[in-house]
Amino acid sequence: MAGMLNTALLILSLAASWSCLWAASHLSLGYALVAAWLFSLVNNTTFALMHEAVHGLGAKSARRNDLLGIVSGLAFPTSFAMQRVAHMGHHERNRTDLELYDYYLPSQSRLVRNIWLYAGNLLGLYWWSVVFGNLVYLLAPGAYRSRFFVERFAPALGFGPYVADLVKLPIMRVWTEIALAFGYQALIFYWLDLTVVGVLACYWAFALHWSVLQYADHAWSARDIRNGAWNLKVLDPFRWIALNYHYHRAHHQHPQVPWYELPHWVDASERQPSFWRVYFSLWKGVRPAPPMGAAADLAFLFPSKPPAESPADK
Repeated sequence: MAGMLNTALLILSLAASWSCLWAASHLSLGYALVAAWLFSLVNNTTFALMHEAVHGLGAKSARRNDLLGIVSGLAFPTSFAMQRVAHMGHHERNRTDLELYDYYLPSQSRLVRNIWLYAGNLLGLYWWSVVFGNLVYLLAPGAYRSRFFVERFAPALGFGPYVADLVKLPIMRVWTEIALAFGYQALIFYWLDLTVVGVLACYWAFALHWSVLQYADHAWSARDIRNGAWNLKVLDPFRWIALNYHYHRAHHQHPQVPWYELPHWVDASERQPSFWRVYFSLWKGVRPAPPMGAAADLAFLFPSKPPAESPADK
């Protein structure tokens, strides 16, 4: 059942993304902007399906699950094998000193951390840096796996632990998946007669959406690997399009629960800030990091009316 549902959603989301790319390339400015905005949403559906496959929830059989993940990765574009290792690393490092973008440690530069936050999460460069890294791997895998890239370049962008894990993957599998992803992008560019401006508009909109969502569902939450996330409040249609990705605390607490069952695991008594509340709070910049195990920073997130702390926020 899950495999058929997710496959149908993958086909629909890919078709919708093609329509948006075509509209952004061929229609007037107003329609093109609407198409880019819609693309930012439906391409995130495809990413959410890859996320399901990362956790082995995309289909019942391992082979079909991996196929779903690989095809979903074409639209990002990325390697499914890389995404699986990176995302599982996220579950291991969540809210630790190795993955903390809303705070800065005493040994870190506040300016550099703000650059990571503003440029990376809020202005969309997080997505662009991932795609750039994939392009480097495609054209020069040796450079991606070099000591300079792993020990100096990646840490300077905040991806040190992730790249250190990614270079351990089999070269040919990763290279082949990245080649397929960029080949897919080139194919639809030619097939749909797209324009560079239209494609850039769509992917920049997606980059803005995806990059901020990756951290809005964690910012100011408890410094706890399992509970350090939020079940964000958004309008139901947007949550459905994202396959309940906004129910991120429930996902971290129950990573083997499929997307369509996550609403049953959301505790109504837990704090649920809105996506926009967290988003605008991030523009205030990074703050000094509390120690590991600290409760959620509710006073900062709700400055006008500090709420009572619930056990889930600890």
